[in-house]
Formats: sequence, structure tokens, C-alpha cells
Amino acid sequence: MGQGGKRGGRAATWPWDEAARLRRAVPWLPWRLADVYAPIWAQLRLWAAAEAGSGRLVPWLAVMFGLGIALYFTPAREPSAWAALAAFLAGAVATFAARRRAVAFAVLAAVTALAAGFALATVTSRWAAHPVLQHPLFDAQVTGWVTSREERERTDRIVVAIRDMSARRLAQPLARVRVSVRKGTAPPVGSFVTFKARLSPPLTPLRPGGYDFARDLYFQQIGASGFALGRITPLTGSEPPPPRLRFAARVAELREAIDDRIRAALPGDLGAIASALVTGKRDAITTPVNEAMYVSGLAHVLSISGYHMAVVAGVVFFIVRGLLALSPALALRHPIKKWASAAALLAATGYLILSGAEVATQRAYVMTAIVLIGVLADRAALTLRTLAVAAFGVLLVSPQAVVHPSFQMSFAATLALVAAYERARPWVRTGSDTSFGARVALWGGRELVSLLLASLVAGAATTLFAAYHFHRLAPYGVLANLLAMPIVSVWVMPAGLVALVAMLFGFDDMVWPLMGFGIQWMVTVAQWVADLPGAVGRVKAFGAGPLLVATAGFLMLCLLRTPLRWGGAGVIVAGLLLAAATPRPDVLIASGAEAVAVRKPDGKLAILTTGRDTFAVREWLAADADPRSPDDHGLREGFSCDKSGCAARLADGSVVSVVFRPEAFAEECARAALIVTTRLAPPECRARVVDRTVLSETGALRLQRVAEGWREETSRPRGAQRPWSSAPPHAAESRAGAAASAPAPDSRPDPKDLLPDD
Repeated sequence: MGQGGKRGGRAATWPWDEAARLRRAVPWLPWRLADVYAPIWAQLRLWAAAEAGSGRLVPWLAVMFGLGIALYFTPAREPSAWAALAAFLAGAVATFAARRRAVAFAVLAAVTALAAGFALATVTSRWAAHPVLQHPLFDAQVTGWVTSREERERTDRIVVAIRDMSARRLAQPLARVRVSVRKGTAPPVGSFVTFKARLSPPLTPLRPGGYDFARDLYFQQIGASGFALGRITPLTGSEPPPPRLRFAARVAELREAIDDRIRAALPGDLGAIASALVTGKRDAITTPVNEAMYVSGLAHVLSISGYHMAVVAGVVFFIVRGLLALSPALALRHPIKKWASAAALLAATGYLILSGAEVATQRAYVMTAIVLIGVLADRAALTLRTLAVAAFGVLLVSPQAVVHPSFQMSFAATLALVAAYERARPWVRTGSDTSFGARVALWGGRELVSLLLASLVAGAATTLFAAYHFHRLAPYGVLANLLAMPIVSVWVMPAGLVALVAMLFGFDDMVWPLMGFGIQWMVTVAQWVADLPGAVGRVKAFGAGPLLVATAGFLMLCLLRTPLRWGGAGVIVAGLLLAAATPRPDVLIASGAEAVAVRKPDGKLAILTTGRDTFAVREWLAADADPRSPDDHGLREGFSCDKSGCAARLADGSVVSVVFRPEAFAEECARAALIVTTRLAPPECRARVVDRTVLSETGALRLQRVAEGWREETSRPRGAQRPWSSAPPHAAESRAGAAASAPAPDSRPDPKDLLPDD
């Protein structure tokens, strides 16, 4: 057989060899089937070899690294840092030893990346260790430095690095606290202040599987949240703040100054959005406009991410290069392209600092910096590798970001756009050298199609994560982006850059209103789209399992280049089917029993609240794909109440009782299947009892009625010992005081904290 046979492929030349390999790989396969499937086996091996080619596994190492970090957050007890480091070192040694064996090396490298992510998260958790408040404090005296200040719609919020702290029942001083203050009274960053505060432990998940605010605050080294009581008193004559805080204060002063200039020229939401695009300060945008932006799918404009960073770096690059090219001597004798790249990198760095350096901005900056450094080094940037390096960079600095919606949605959108660009690049170039193609390009047809495809791809990539975290979709997102993004690209962002330059000379008052015209168009589009029928696509909550399965399929579609990638579509479908099959809870109980939800026979939730806080209720309704508002008076329908308590029935007729007074236990223990109370039920009560003692161990509860009783899910596993969420140390004490203690007030985060950054 000649050389032509070899070029035809191994499967065609030596089918018996492939059949033998298949029988060795799958020994239980009958020999006749092995002969039939040998060509398929050979093709799969060829595709697998192509996917494992030089440089093709780098993005997968970033995926495994992130998966290792995510794995750290799953156990109920804190892993051993020494064990995690030992696993990583063992994997590194094994990978090095197997460097000459391709398959073993690839597998061990992936395992080592997984172990590296797990070890990094474990060590980072140790570095961030700080006291976390376990009980509410009603009279805390706090003295310290203001490290950040946020403007909210109704109040302001500050974070204070504590120098001194005193309060009754305070076991040890905290490192940092976050408190709300009266509107307009927040002191500037870097101030040394003292005040009284009412503090609460960080908020635990509002439902099992919900977002863990306590974990988020732990990695910010915030041990409690609350609100200031009375006046905040500045102190003078103390030692100066640390150098890092002094730098943060200077940056904050600059951001505040720019924000003030923008808001003076553009009052209301237009100025707030302009400030968000320039300084990253998004907190002053009113709730209706914010909601319209998210419903319409334009919320990504409010977060400084890849689009904004690309515009800033690109505009600076082309302006600097264009100006330098005006001089033939410079253009011919000097590397003006590299000089322009250096200027663009400097501008991007300044924009990163000015905008507050959120996760999406960090990712965008790392990617932009890699591209610009590649120009400086005369190296072409490989897009998927660039994204992988950006992921490594962000996760090395903030490993906890991997569980935040900002990181997930930002990288998903970028990965999908990069993969789509690589696949569509030959198609886009097709016909460009014809007269018709030239006319299409002249009238902007290619740009319009590119914008449409980008909106479709980015929207589809983030849909899964938006559904998981926020339980809603943006059905008209493509329409809103097509109408608004061209104006944002060619008018709003360039006007903002011109205004920043004009500010140096005092002429910015004339430019900000020009930026406002474009922002007004964007807001008008967002509000119009948000008012369209069916603009809010609601999705019921599902667990992390379906999310991981669908994410694996998404990664296969984007990272694989052979036909194997189409297997990712099947994996995505499997994840979506698992999500759709997620059962809805029959009963939901808040962590302090201040709210109880029971599913009525008609399938809707009846919700009983004993306080004014509706934060948990809002989350429950969203997770149930229920369009009702927490202020809807009809939410309580289904509960029948008297002075002793309330009761509601499930679809199977079972009674769920909420007991307020001890005398109600005799009747409810006899007829109810479940009793929720803040008191202690009699030990002979035959009903399932959930009281504050149980909730102090489990947090919020999700209960499903089954034949043998109840299936429960907890927001905090029993016996959990994580730095941000620990089981009560003295359960007996908890039981003794459960009946007499009133539910502790908790300072709820702003609802905007649940919204994505990208």
C-alpha cells in the first residue's frame, strides 16, 4: 500500500488495528461491533488528538483552576490548608514526572490546576481571617477610618476599618463593619470617625441555594453590618491612616470631584448614569431606571467592563498614533505603534483605578493589557489564551469572585464572543472583495450584522447565569441593544472621554450635556422595551447541579474546535432539562421565622410575615417565578389567623401552623403536620417543629412534602463550620433563651447588591 493510503488516514489504512485498540479500550464490546465501530473510534481519536494540540489545553487549565476554587466553597467544614497545599504539590510533581506522556500529562495538569485553585481559595480564606459577629449588638461604639463610601437612593453607606470598638456581649473587636447612615451625612474616605451603631451578623442566604451575603462580606473582611445611631463625629489629631488608605482616599476624592462635576451639569438619572460610565459609581441611579435597564438587557452598559475598556484604549491608541503619524520623520523612523500602545495602556490603567476596579473591569483591563503588551513585544495576542490569562489574573487576586454573578456573566459573554468571532471570521470576510460586499460595508451593513450577532451571542451566553442568580431573562435584549448600543458607542462614550479632557481646562460643562443626549436615548429605549408585553421573563430557581452541567456544555461549544464541540449542545439540553425538573418547595421559612411561605392547592405561595422586612419575600417570589410584589396584600391569602397563630393547608390537605402563643400548641400539635414558632414546643408534640433553635442551626429552610414526612434543604448545613458561617457554639443556651428572645434585627443589603455587574 502506497503513501496515498497513509494520507487517507489510519482508520482507512489499518481498520484491524483500530478494531484491536477499541477491543482493548472496551473489552466487553463484541468483536463484530468492534469492527463496525472501529472507523468511528478512529475518528474520535483523531479529533481528541487535535483538541489536545499545542496550546489548546491552556483555556481548560483556567476552567479547572476556577472549578477548584468553586469546589472549596462546597463542603460544610473548612478544609485543611496543609492538605490542600500538599495535594497541589503532589499533583505538580506527578505532572512534571509525566511530561513525556501526552495523555497522562494532560490529565495530571488538569488535576493539578484543580488542586491549585482549591489550595489558593483555602489559603486566601486563611489570609482574610477576621472575627465575624455572632449576635446582634444594639449599643456598639465604633471608632475607625472610613475606607469606602457609597451613595444610595435613600441612605448612604460606609465601610469602617475599626481602630477601637466596645459593646456589651462583644467577644472581640471586629476588623471592619459596614453601616448605613442618613442621606448626605457619610464622611469622606480616609476620615477618622466615631459613632454608635446597631450591628447584626452578616446576612445568611435567604433560601437554600440562594446567594450567600455572609461569604461575600467575609472576603471583604467585613464582620458585621448595620446602621449608625445618631451623629457621626470626626476625630482629629490621631495618627495618619495607612498608606494604602491614603491612596484610596485620593482616588475617592478624584472620583467624587468628577462625580460632582457630572451631576452638576447633568442632574437626575442622566448624571448618575454618566458618572457610572466614567467613575463606576452606580449607586445613585434610581430603582425604576435601574430596573428598566436590567429588564431591557442594557444593564451591562452600567458596568465598566470589556466594552468600555476597549473604547477608552482604542480611542487613545488611534488618536495618539494618528497625531504621531502626522510627522513623516516620526512615522518612518520610530515605532509610533508601540508608543500609541504604551499611551493606551496608561489610559486603561488610569481608567481601571478611576472606575473602582470591579471584577468585570479587572478582567477587561487584564485582557486589554495583554493585547497592548503584545503590540509592544511584537507578538500577536491569541484571544482564547488572552481570556484564559485574564481569568487566571482575576482569580489569583480575588479567588472568591468565581462564585459571583459578575465574574460568571462577564467571562461567559466574553468567551462566547471570542469563540463566535473565531468561527465567523471567514464568513464575515466572504464576499468583501465584490462590489456588493463593498456597498454593504460602505453603508455599515457589516457593522450592523456584527452588532446583531454580538447581542445575540452575549445574551445567549449570559442567559443561563442570569436565570440561576436572578431568576429572570431579557426576551427583548437584542432589540434594546440594537437600538441603544450604536448611540452609546459613537456618541456617549466618546463624549465622556472628551469631557474628561475638557475638565482639565474647565470647559467640561459644555460637553456633559452632549453626553446626556445619548444617555437619554438609551434610557428611553430601556423604558420602552421594559414596558413591552412579556418583557420580564421569569424563571423558577434551580440548583447548582443543572448550572454546572449546562456550563460544561457551554464550555465544550466555545473551547472545542472539532465536531466534538457539538456534543456540548446535548450537554446544555441535559442541564436545561434538569433545571426544568427542579421541584418547587412546599414550605419556605426565613432564618429567623419572620416570614413563612406555604404553597396553596392552586400552586401559588401564601406568605405570612411578622415584620416589616420584605427582603426575603422578594427573593422567594423571584425564585418562584411569581410576578407579585412583596407589598401585595393578597400574599397572605391562604392563611387563617387568630391571636394565637395562623394556619394554611397544602395541596394534600396537610396543615402548616405558625404558633404565636403557648396555649395554641395543644390544638396544633394534634392537627398540624408542621409547626413554625419562635417558642419551644412541648416534647410530646407529634408534628414536625421548626423553632428558633432549629433555625439557628440550619438557617433558612426549604421543605418538600413527601409520603414519609418532609424532605428538607438548609441554607446552612447542620454542624457547618466555615469562617463566614458557623453553627451556634452553645445549642443548649440557644434553646433556653429561644422562647424569650425577640427576633434580632438584621441590616439587609440593598436589593441592587443582588444585581449583576455585567
